[in-house]
Amino acid sequence: MIRVLLCDDQSLLRGGFRALLDAEDDIEVVAEAADGQEGLALIGEHLPDIALIDIQMPVMDGIETTRRIAADPALAGVHVVILTNYGFDEYVFNALRAGAAGFLVKDIEPEDLLHSVRVAARGDALLAPSITRKLIDRYVSQPLGTEAGTELKELTNREREAVALAARGLSNDQIAGRMVISPVTAKTHINRAMTKLRARDRAQLVVLAYESGLVAPRRT
Repeated sequence: MIRVLLCDDQSLLRGGFRALLDAEDDIEVVAEAADGQEGLALIGEHLPDIALIDIQMPVMDGIETTRRIAADPALAGVHVVILTNYGFDEYVFNALRAGAAGFLVKDIEPEDLLHSVRVAARGDALLAPSITRKLIDRYVSQPLGTEAGTELKELTNREREAVALAARGLSNDQIAGRMVISPVTAKTHINRAMTKLRARDRAQLVVLAYESGLVAPRRT
């Protein structure tokens, strides 16, 4: 059973999402919150698999809520998915940098919401190649010289290659095809890289790959 917490200041949206999610046999909404502070408390209490968090809320916004979740080892199993009205923008990028596993627009189709919750519950990032390109083009134009650049030296050549392909938006199956290895081995390379770089998930790994200079943005 996938356990979900909803955190949004719009009660109508929470109610609609709850009705949709609770109708599924493998998904259960365990709690609702109207702001980030309340959401953080309920997340600590219920330890959901997925926290769907609005990016703009009173008291505590989604970025700060995500940052606090990522900083708490007790909440390491909670995958944050940001909800936004506007699509990919600087706020969403900052949430990904803070530790979110991905983001969804609030007018998402029902079947896409259900698929996204299941994808995030598996620990996969909600970053399609088109979203990755937007991240690159708009917000990661130059390496920032973060400490990840030093930590990249801890990666093996194969791990580095796998991370670079992931940063281009490739799935584990696609990475396996490019590297001529099994999907299981590709996943192992990605997981080991996340551990060494202390990335919570694939989304943060993509951010680190560009910020560290492992992969350079394509110029048009």
